[in-house]
Amino acid sequence: MNADTPASGIRYVAIGDSFTEGVGDELPDGVVRGWADLVAAGWADSLGRPIEYANLAIRGKLVRPIVDEQLEAALALEPTHLSFNGGGNDMLRPRTSIRDITDAFEQVAARCAESGVQLILLSGANPSARLPLGGLIGRRGDALSAAVLELLGDRAGVVTALNWPDRALTHPSFWSADRLHMNARGHHRVAARVLTALEEQAPDAWWSLPVAEAAPVLARGEYFREHLAPWVRRRLTGTSSGDGRRPKFGTWVEVAPTT
Repeated sequence: MNADTPASGIRYVAIGDSFTEGVGDELPDGVVRGWADLVAAGWADSLGRPIEYANLAIRGKLVRPIVDEQLEAALALEPTHLSFNGGGNDMLRPRTSIRDITDAFEQVAARCAESGVQLILLSGANPSARLPLGGLIGRRGDALSAAVLELLGDRAGVVTALNWPDRALTHPSFWSADRLHMNARGHHRVAARVLTALEEQAPDAWWSLPVAEAAPVLARGEYFREHLAPWVRRRLTGTSSGDGRRPKFGTWVEVAPTT
């Protein structure tokens, strides 16, 4: 064992986009938390020992930049476990093919296998019920979920934590005001699913936290002005919400058990 490896032997790194960065689960001080941070904390609690945790995810990233910019950097940290999700931003672009996205998933799985790293494969939750063009987004998400599951669902060395089929997560109480990112309640449910997939103990309450103050229900015009128009401007200018951002945990941090 490397001298820097924690006693638990767990070194967990997460790669992805806003879903994995934790957007929507903002703490009172404005710091973004999210399901991956919760998994790290819950994992340490389940083991009763510290683990090492890094998170290289950057909001707004398409699946190919996630792989090109984050995968090798994550593997260079010599993790024992790597979680990956991507493709949500690609699905909002109708010209992106499902095959292009699944090719990226295949590359991540192959590199993890070559490196002896346990891959934790996630699908995001389905936000389509309250989105413009939700029917199209839902159909593309169904196709992507099925294609990834067919490709990697039964592959040895891959742990799957699939959130797209979870109908409970489509309820508005799990989503933030922008209707695209989950709130704290949603991120806790995802974290519980990941820990369960890892055969670790997840707090029962995480599956369905009490409903906090509901996100404001914006009128159509207000929603388009506050959330959709900025997205359209970024598409037209070729910019991203993640431009200039650095990973929140670009190298290992120790996460100690809280109990």
